[in-house]
Amino acid sequence: MTAYAIAHIRPETMNDDILRYIEEIQTTMDPFGGRFLVHGKEVEVKEGPWPGTVVVIGFPDIERARAWYDSPAYQAILPLRTGHIAGEAILVEGVPADYDATKTADRLRADAGL
Repeated sequence: MTAYAIAHIRPETMNDDILRYIEEIQTTMDPFGGRFLVHGKEVEVKEGPWPGTVVVIGFPDIERARAWYDSPAYQAILPLRTGHIAGEAILVEGVPADYDATKTADRLRADAGL
């Protein structure tokens, strides 16, 4: 099942470290089947505060997403970003193609006794 690495970042001033990170990140993702789905795009905020931007990287599965993040190659460049850009990053597994939210609501309703 597809998994995602998602970052909410608030870049401040562009510098050589950030540019080097951007230049090198793709080669760290390639061995794990990672590819950018969202990168460098303006966000359209519909609810709540959202300073900054978002990055979404897709991976074939959660195991490969974890392996990429923990890989020596990625860990070597990670401080180039975290030392200059505030933000949060998560890994999350997607839902299957046949996912039906009504079934989730039914299960949650039953679990809550409603």
